[in-house]
Amino acid sequence: MTAFDIEQAQSELHQANPRKILKKALESFDTIAISFSGAEDVVLIDMAKRIRDDIKVFSLDTGRLHPETYRFIEKVRLHYGIEIELITPDYTVLDPFVKSKGLFSFYEDGHKECCGIRKVDPLRKKLAHLDAWITGQRKDQSTDTRQDLPEVQIDSAFSTPDHQLIKFNPLSNWTSAKVWDHIEAYDVPYNSLHERGFTSIGCEPCTRSVLPNQHEREGRWWWEASHKKECGLHVDNIKS
Repeated sequence: MTAFDIEQAQSELHQANPRKILKKALESFDTIAISFSGAEDVVLIDMAKRIRDDIKVFSLDTGRLHPETYRFIEKVRLHYGIEIELITPDYTVLDPFVKSKGLFSFYEDGHKECCGIRKVDPLRKKLAHLDAWITGQRKDQSTDTRQDLPEVQIDSAFSTPDHQLIKFNPLSNWTSAKVWDHIEAYDVPYNSLHERGFTSIGCEPCTRSVLPNQHEREGRWWWEASHKKECGLHVDNIKS
């Protein structure tokens, strides 16, 4: 891989359509993967498979997902004929945490510690073996943390002095309506929880359905303030 010019890429991909961003990402890096969990990510898989057949996909299995989400993962695997690598927590860290604090400590002291063990640490280990990754983030998912989300960026949260990691956000400028238009138009699989009022879907204890006209992230960590609604995977969105 030749050196990746982040400034040139940001200029080239500013306001670009998702397919152009995906094409640039997949052509620029061999060790690149799509992070998969929700509706946006399947749209990316659907688009990426039309560009490059050997795409790499991984998903964080926290051990606390809804049964419907596990079925959804399998449905996507079979629909696209792809491998989905499941990334799990380190049990040597998780077991003492659960023994010490139980299964629902996040309701009392916030979700940061649990998410760190179940999601952030496993993701960090995975990303250490990649040069770039692709996410389904959108600006309108959060007016507090994602309103300035670029199409491509240096991932300051997971880069190290010896390893610069690039993050692509092809759906940055899309709305939820555009995502669901694509799902309907191309018969893309989706999580059945969406039919029950769930919009942004995470772990079962930390996700609930939303009411009409509520923002889609209202169902995530509903007991916490809106500016805290990042699990740590995209902590570089949060301004200090």
